[in-house]
Amino acid sequence: MTAEQTDAWTLLVIVGLAGVTVLTRCFFFILDRPWALPDWAHRALHYAPGAALAAVIAPEILMTGGHFIDTWRDARLYAAAVGVAWYFWRGGVLGTMLAGMAVYLPLHLALGW
Repeated sequence: MTAEQTDAWTLLVIVGLAGVTVLTRCFFFILDRPWALPDWAHRALHYAPGAALAAVIAPEILMTGGHFIDTWRDARLYAAAVGVAWYFWRGGVLGTMLAGMAVYLPLHLALGW
């Protein structure tokens, strides 16, 4: 099989994924009556951004190469701690990022952590 040829299974998967995408994106337009989330689902969605952020950031801070870090000589730990401290002290996302990077870069570049 050459690069220009596509087998039937690949085409079926592409069409299936496109169909699911269109259906889920247009679901609210297809309904003929207004639709609202139940109260429990609405309350649960308040936690979704924090949960998603934790799911993305925690592995970046605590893991390397698919394994938990096993040393305290990791610049990410200190940068994250300073970033969290800054956020609770002053608030604001930009200051948090700048404070964390102000700790991370010297430790990473100068000390090789």
